[in-house]
Amino acid sequence: MLPVMFKNSWFPTMFEDFLNSDIMPRNNTTAPAVNVREDEKAYTMEVAAPGIRKEFCRVSINDEGNLCVAIENKMEHKEEEKKHHYLRREFSYTNYEQNYTLPEDVDKDNIAAKVEHGILTITLPKMQKEEQKLSRTIAIG
Repeated sequence: MLPVMFKNSWFPTMFEDFLNSDIMPRNNTTAPAVNVREDEKAYTMEVAAPGIRKEFCRVSINDEGNLCVAIENKMEHKEEEKKHHYLRREFSYTNYEQNYTLPEDVDKDNIAAKVEHGILTITLPKMQKEEQKLSRTIAIG
């Protein structure tokens, strides 16, 4: 029998005890998934934000020149009907904020963002490179 196939009852609990200790506190928050694409003209970031409206999103450039993305869920707490009793509730409403270091070729003055179908899309256009002329006249001394 292979040692990998051997089942030992203490093995899973040892890791659970270690990961849930004060050394490595359990973190119940998750960051949204982020996709980044690049083409000749721009970088495009897609941040998963299902159910979030544009009023809850903030995109800015901070003093260090980094891109700041914040999703603040400002859900109003409504009085629940007393007819229903939840046995389990897993909906959680959290805030998210992340800073991203931008590449040097991003045109920071023309960054655009929109929220559509649960995705925050941030377009980071690249600066137009000025083509330098290679031909020139060299003076003979």
